[in-house]
Amino acid sequence: MSLTGWFILFLIVQVIHFFGTWKLYVKAERKAWEAAVPVYNAIVLLGIIKRPKWWVILLFIPIVNLIMFPVLWIETCRSFGYKSTKDTFLVIFTLGFYIYAINYSNQANYRKDRSLKAPSGAGEWVSSIAFAIVAATIVHNYFIRPYVIPSSSLEKSLLIGDYLFVSKFHYGARVPMSTVALPMIHDTIPVVKSKSYLFSDDYDARNTSLINKLQLPYLRLPGLKKIKRNDIVVFGQPADTLLDMNNLRPDRNYYKPIDKKTNLVKRCVGIAGDSLEIRDGYIYINGKRSILPQNAKPQWYHEVDTDGQDFSLAALKKYNVRLSEAGTLNGKYILNLTDEEAKQIAKNPIVKSVTKRLRPAGYYDGSLFPHNPKYAWSQDNFGPIYIPKKGATVELNESSIPFYKRIIQEYEKNDLAYVGNDIYINGKKTNTYTFKQDYYWMMGDNRQTSLDARAWGYVPFDHVIGTPVMIWFSYDNVEGKVRWDRIFTTVNNGETKSYFWIGILCASLILFFVFKPKKKKTA
Repeated sequence: MSLTGWFILFLIVQVIHFFGTWKLYVKAERKAWEAAVPVYNAIVLLGIIKRPKWWVILLFIPIVNLIMFPVLWIETCRSFGYKSTKDTFLVIFTLGFYIYAINYSNQANYRKDRSLKAPSGAGEWVSSIAFAIVAATIVHNYFIRPYVIPSSSLEKSLLIGDYLFVSKFHYGARVPMSTVALPMIHDTIPVVKSKSYLFSDDYDARNTSLINKLQLPYLRLPGLKKIKRNDIVVFGQPADTLLDMNNLRPDRNYYKPIDKKTNLVKRCVGIAGDSLEIRDGYIYINGKRSILPQNAKPQWYHEVDTDGQDFSLAALKKYNVRLSEAGTLNGKYILNLTDEEAKQIAKNPIVKSVTKRLRPAGYYDGSLFPHNPKYAWSQDNFGPIYIPKKGATVELNESSIPFYKRIIQEYEKNDLAYVGNDIYINGKKTNTYTFKQDYYWMMGDNRQTSLDARAWGYVPFDHVIGTPVMIWFSYDNVEGKVRWDRIFTTVNNGETKSYFWIGILCASLILFFVFKPKKKKTA
């Protein structure tokens, strides 16, 4: 929905509020016109119901306001004598319109000195839970959110079963775009497996559906820093606009809101404006081989020839190789190793040779971006490509359009058409395009098992969520044990640091104050 549409909707809500509450304002010794002034009417109402004026801010925070509106409805009912459980259910299930009946009822009397304590223990409990959810939702949406590593794409840097705290304020928190959604639940409700938000998945209806019009435009708060090369980044997968994410060349799109796309974590190996190329598995930026940070552990599959002799389990652990990564082919071990691990394993007396398994230059893999036979690229020899930068202009022709087609149509919302060899954008013939936002190239350190930008291309900045800052818990599902050495360790581009005992102390203090027994009042 456009800003004009949202403004009109805001005015409609104000009209509904005025006709449903103006008599209540008068009964509370306020003026009727005060119920008609946007924002000011909310401040006055908070005074009437004896609640803090700063609550008005919560009414304008997406998702949080879905919790706050029912709270205000219930508090308004109670302030005018309607405090039964029946009244509470009626005002919630009528979406607040029950207040109309109270407004025009002769039985409504303002309780100026009413107790703010809930009329029952259950009510007190519900109030506490509601505001705990409000606080958690604000933290989750704008500051820090938990995330679990689901795949091995960053294996040996981040492990499957690592539970992370992801900072949203480093790159600037993105304001939720889906205005009707359950708080703190991403795209799917657990157990029932249904959508946690209201939205039509039909691509053709994305701009016309009434539900879809309730989407807010993209907005991001100012950040502390920009994405740097080799940062680890959490983002919404661009390919999640497809009906089948394994088929990256569909005839039509399956639309999904940006803030509800599947979350992934990868390393940003190329930033906006870079020229990127992969040569024999190594990344080159602007013609120079990329230097990775200390904690990055890129790895590739290697053939290890032991002339028929077996590695012991202890030997595999010594070389930091997980059993799930070990296999054999034609009598040779196939191990997923970093370059350093490959050098160490080559020193073993039973090892005859260690050979990295790479797809050669000129090998065409149709599953890779830009999915065009003109570009005979493999996952190990790929590019060069240009990573679009906001404000940069590129030439559009038969050779370049495969790289930028999805950007123009999907990420930057333009109509793209072809008439012969001519290209039309929004009905105008053109041979150039200027990008509206920055793009990034995200890859996994586990180079040959990661589904990443090599498959689905560029990641727009509006898809970026944040960056991991700490591992707060880690569990090895294969061996069935907690990785104590990883708990409360940092995630950054320098040396990994452990804050285990500080983290344990802080967690203990939080639990103490949350579950601290209340002192009994003496008579």
